[in-house]
Amino acid sequence: MTSSTPPPSPPGAPPAQPLEAPGPASRATVWSWCLYDWANSAFTTLVVTFIYSAYFTAAFADDPGRGTALWSRAIMVSAIAIALLAPIAGALADRGGRRKYLILCSLVCVVTTAALTFVTPGMANSVLIALGVFVLANVAFELGLVFYNAFLPSIAPADRIGRISGYGWGLGYGGGLMALVAALVVFVPETPLFGISTEQGFNLRATNLLVAGWFLLFSIPAFVFLKDDWTPGGVSIVRAFSDLAVTARHMRRYRQVVMFLLARLFYNDGLVTIFAFGGIYAVGTFGFTFTELVTFGIVINVGAGLGALAFGFLDDWIGGRATIALSVLALAIATIVAAVAPNQTWFWVAAVLVGVFAGPNQSASRSLMARFVPSRHESEFFGFFAFSGKVTSFLGPALLGVLSDLYSQRVGVASLLVFFVVGGLLLWRVDERQAIADARSA
Repeated sequence: MTSSTPPPSPPGAPPAQPLEAPGPASRATVWSWCLYDWANSAFTTLVVTFIYSAYFTAAFADDPGRGTALWSRAIMVSAIAIALLAPIAGALADRGGRRKYLILCSLVCVVTTAALTFVTPGMANSVLIALGVFVLANVAFELGLVFYNAFLPSIAPADRIGRISGYGWGLGYGGGLMALVAALVVFVPETPLFGISTEQGFNLRATNLLVAGWFLLFSIPAFVFLKDDWTPGGVSIVRAFSDLAVTARHMRRYRQVVMFLLARLFYNDGLVTIFAFGGIYAVGTFGFTFTELVTFGIVINVGAGLGALAFGFLDDWIGGRATIALSVLALAIATIVAAVAPNQTWFWVAAVLVGVFAGPNQSASRSLMARFVPSRHESEFFGFFAFSGKVTSFLGPALLGVLSDLYSQRVGVASLLVFFVVGGLLLWRVDERQAIADARSA
């Protein structure tokens, strides 16, 4: 449990007031936190990975290679913006409170996602508008995760962080699965339900309305039950930058954290690129129809959800570093299989491997960071966590996009192996026990 002592307030601003020392988080608080994963996963599953991304590459570009390159640039721009904004956003939240920023970012993502429905291929500057709106939605989504993840150390006992993080990821993949099922039944069929038009792919774009409504509805419990464990004080951009500079200078005290973030910088880049372009690869190389694509997404989400739940217990038993290392090895094997797969059957084998081990990778990374975070700097450190996930994440999409354009999608996918190899080697140098001791002595 983190201390309830608030960070110092900026000069001239109302001070942040400590609340009474918090006891164990209520069941409602824990499950509302987990349910936010259920809510937001509709965005990553339907928009970023399986439906809108594949629709964009098919409808807004002349060929899959060109569409992949355009989409990769949008992912790259998003990643750069998130890397620049996440650390300062975390520093602001540690002073002004996480909850209000979580709500703000969530609402921005909801509105911009809904707006994607109304950008058609035939309108003027359609490519620029569609990608611009998507970038806004994606940046808001990722910044929201900074504040969301920062709640984990304050609601989870130290011996259950892995499980609770796993519950969240498991529910997240469950939410993605249910959203995909809804899309498959209502929007994707050749004759959609409720008379939804298929003209210019409106039925596929309308899945963005499903995502927006889903995200908003299931986020409400988190908005209600998640509370800051101090009364937020005033917010100062200048002071937040000052705090960030101090933390950056003191990072030498947290060498294991730095090594972990460096490792995550690589292996997460590989994983995020797989998720962002998995659907595009399935369509462009193996000729998946949209119905097959949604089925593919369902299989991925079932495997990932079960993996996150099962490995959450393993995380608390053998430690986060070992859990992540196992997942990185499996993801590297899956990348090789996907790149050389001679047919859909072998591609499905790779997809199942990705599904089963993606959830544990993400869940254990989050829980390991929560163990490494010094008290009262949760949002700030999770800002650096987001930074490590994004500062070079343009490399994966950019490399895959360029090689897909020049050679083939298979070559692009094969290039991702280097990210898992480098990330795994760096992870091996992380001393988990020392990092936890450093955080407790801070």
